[in-house]
Amino acid sequence: MSFERIAPEQYDSIPEVPEPVEHAELFGHVGEADELARAYRTGKFHHALILSGPRGIGKATFAFRLAHHLLANPRPAEAPSTLVRPDPASTLFRLMAQGAHPSLLHLTRPAADRGAGFKSAVTVDEIRRVGRFLSMTSHDGGYRVVIVDAADDMNRNAANALLKSLEEPPPRTLFLLVVHSIGRMLPTIRSRCQLLKLKPLAGDDLLAALRAVSPGSEEVPDDLAAKASGSVREALLMTQFGGLDIANAVDAVVSGGRFDVAAAYRIADAVGGRDSTVQFRLFNEHVAGIAEARAQAAGQAGDAELAARLADQWSGVRQRIVDTDTYNLDKRQHVVGLLGQLCAAR
Repeated sequence: MSFERIAPEQYDSIPEVPEPVEHAELFGHVGEADELARAYRTGKFHHALILSGPRGIGKATFAFRLAHHLLANPRPAEAPSTLVRPDPASTLFRLMAQGAHPSLLHLTRPAADRGAGFKSAVTVDEIRRVGRFLSMTSHDGGYRVVIVDAADDMNRNAANALLKSLEEPPPRTLFLLVVHSIGRMLPTIRSRCQLLKLKPLAGDDLLAALRAVSPGSEEVPDDLAAKASGSVREALLMTQFGGLDIANAVDAVVSGGRFDVAAAYRIADAVGGRDSTVQFRLFNEHVAGIAEARAQAAGQAGDAELAARLADQWSGVRQRIVDTDTYNLDKRQHVVGLLGQLCAAR
């Protein structure tokens, strides 16, 4: 039976794969989930949480599971001390999945003003919805939950607008900020939130999650598990959209002794076509990950000058990705240019 999506499509949706809000299961992160459940039960709950960690490890799923826990248990003292698995057939679960629950606001990149696709950032207009949302009275006196996914996709104006809401939060309000790269968050936002660092999934959890969201998935090869780095999203893209071959090809070009222009154009042909939207996105994510890893490695090695230079390159890579998407630039030239840039900086 084919998958039927009931949640609104997002900028990073994967065909035939449920959105995080549609997941009843949470794989990994058990200790962190139970700690928050106990904090809620005992009245020691922070009003804003940053869920930080690599892309695709279940941060958004974690956020929606925690939101479900609060909405299903409006009286904290009577709430379970663990996050109980929700019933996918329940009214609460389905309202959340459809984006129709009055006490839950999910903010992400909005649809583009013209044509198909989505904007390249979480905009200030999206964040302004928070004020209107919080001005309404909770329908049952319980919590209202705002999820920003991903918060490091906010532009500067949006981040400043969110900061105002975090500074004076109404009672019984929870902000959940899903963050892939904590370094991109304003320090003033970070200082007003409790930081929760979620780790990549272990092998067993990764395999279980992969099978849950993509029934029939075969055993994960060793090289895929390593390439996916504990990310279900990466594993899915690699197994279903040729992402492992793309990652291997990119790594071969970037780590080679010289810039192989012919190989770069072969990659560009594979990911730059009209019907290769997912492959192009995977290429961009992998290249950005390489640039980020280089900057972090230099910083950890204590080479401040190199770390600063590589951090600038990482920022440039991200901006180039945004510009290509925003202005609909030539994808093949984008691919070759990024690969040449990474090779020149090694």
